[in-house]
Amino acid sequence: MVKILGVSGSPRKSGTEYMVQEALRAAEEIPGVTTEFIHLRGKKINFCLHCDRCIRAGVMYCQAHEDDDMKELYPKIIEADAYILGSPVYQMNMSGQMLTFLNRWRPLWPMIKDGHLKTRVGGALVVGGTRHGGQENALEAINNFFMCFGMIPVSGGPWAYNGGAVWSQDKKTKGVQEDAVGMATVRVLGRRVGEVASLIAAGKTIYQLTPTLTS
Repeated sequence: MVKILGVSGSPRKSGTEYMVQEALRAAEEIPGVTTEFIHLRGKKINFCLHCDRCIRAGVMYCQAHEDDDMKELYPKIIEADAYILGSPVYQMNMSGQMLTFLNRWRPLWPMIKDGHLKTRVGGALVVGGTRHGGQENALEAINNFFMCFGMIPVSGGPWAYNGGAVWSQDKKTKGVQEDAVGMATVRVLGRRVGEVASLIAAGKTIYQLTPTLTS
């Protein structure tokens, strides 16, 4: 079984949530794939202080902010085989909620340094109110996060799509639903995340991959 974690990084209940959930439904078309959806809307997630208390203590949660909502999300991140991260475009980039969430992955350093994330798959989704309003910049930022952590980013299909990009025309969920071209990239990305994660899971069994950086 392969588990995909989908995350909506929007502070609103709107098009981003719809987009991520559609990608997860497409991923579930792949046999053996299960999904879980979480939204950051309304959650209290404090900024990473980069104090490295988690690293010195060897714990995979944040000791500086033990009382916020991130603590309940770490187990979900650790258990997942792949991630679909969706964000609205804010000032040509991902939302502050999504960026703060990703910054707080710092306690997962033991998994990163030992190569436990090198077989994890990542897919990026973004929605912007204007046609060319920063979607590619936001996708690049999320994909750079995947590569920084040694993960495998996948695209939204051929023809240079670096993720799923949607134009909402500032009509929220209705606008997302009306963008047939954008939603096609979203669904392709969802299936590709499911396919690649499934292939890697099969490969682990065949080749007995170990979580080391040199294997």
